[in-house]
Amino acid sequence: MGNCWPKPVDNLPSSNKFSSPPSVIKKHTATPASNTKRAVVAQPSGDGGDQSEKEELPLPASGKIITPNLKMFTLAELKSATKNFRPDTVLGEGGFGTVFKGWIDDKTFAPSKVGVGIPVAVKKSNPDSEQGLKEWQAEVKFLGKFSHPNLVKLIGYCWEEKEFLLVYEHMLKGSLESHLFRKCAEALSWDTRLKIAIGAAKGLAFLHTTEKQVIYRDFKASNILLDSDYNAKLSDFGLAKMGPVNGDSHVTTRVVGTYGYAAPEYMATGHLYVRSDVYGFGVVLLEILTGRRVLDLNRPNGETNLVEWAKPMLPDKKKLRKIMDPRLEGQYPSKAAYQIAEIILQCLEPDPKTRPSMEEILECLEQCNAIKMKPREKNATRAHDQRSGNHRNHNNYGHRSPLHVKKTGSGNVIGNQGRHAAINRSY
Repeated sequence: MGNCWPKPVDNLPSSNKFSSPPSVIKKHTATPASNTKRAVVAQPSGDGGDQSEKEELPLPASGKIITPNLKMFTLAELKSATKNFRPDTVLGEGGFGTVFKGWIDDKTFAPSKVGVGIPVAVKKSNPDSEQGLKEWQAEVKFLGKFSHPNLVKLIGYCWEEKEFLLVYEHMLKGSLESHLFRKCAEALSWDTRLKIAIGAAKGLAFLHTTEKQVIYRDFKASNILLDSDYNAKLSDFGLAKMGPVNGDSHVTTRVVGTYGYAAPEYMATGHLYVRSDVYGFGVVLLEILTGRRVLDLNRPNGETNLVEWAKPMLPDKKKLRKIMDPRLEGQYPSKAAYQIAEIILQCLEPDPKTRPSMEEILECLEQCNAIKMKPREKNATRAHDQRSGNHRNHNNYGHRSPLHVKKTGSGNVIGNQGRHAAINRSY
């Protein structure tokens, strides 16, 4: 796939030194600004603050930035659409509040009967939640202006009687989290997992490449929603924040998000970089590969923290096979799995400067997606997985990685364990 080196994003000293650059990530050539259309919109602050200043934003070919075009629902309309928020319509719950399934007319958006029109997800805040109010404001401001195929669509909102509600398109397949970790869920195939990873990467790359870079800040499996065809869309932008300006390398903010997915530099200092999101992407990619949660207290000692447990094994081809999700039943291209393991290692670099950009990651994932299993590899892999304790050494990976990661302690990978409470939210 060629040799390359991730572009630096600041002047922080690198904690890892390499005799040669990692071979997975290729340099991405950015589209010249002259080829980008622009739209003038009011900018959201991303953290609940008001900012009415007008700014010019790029209009990328893969998505669009629009002026606010949201429906303002009444509380009575949303009660009717959700059958008065009946418990049997609940889709999920989180720190913001509860999400209900409802039905509206596909043209007028008026409430309709069950099965008539289009299904929607109605997020209803907890009345006494300060977090809910701030995130409601951020979601309306952000998703009212940005649109992209890999961002969940916000249809409208409601602010009435101290109730704060948001109305989204309904994502039929739910969250990636539910498919990876629920015992009753159907196992995702290798091709479907890569499709989801690529879709999520496209959404994150879009956020990072707007003129006013957006830091998502809460990238995790539960915030990746899937439509009927398993197309991935990022949801929950209540913590999204505009990136650094005036040549700065980072923004400083209070630490919020979900423990395990948050980047170590952010957990330790509150310094938030665009590539802090890349760390979270690497964690989710590791969950996709292994089928394990980033934090699982039900695992044996030494395996509760997925990053600490798996990271030393990712560069080893033999050990990598042992940590792959057993529900894949060995049906995946070994070469692609090893290259994705390399991508994960680079995403999990403690220093944000040495992490690749989401554009570079997206390019590599698409190349991995083009790698298919050979018939003889399928048979050999299935037989290998059926033999207990007999592991073969697969040598058909196409290249040898120069990337060597030393086994590090929890302070280097996660940082400040226990200092910050996780904010876990669904939908």
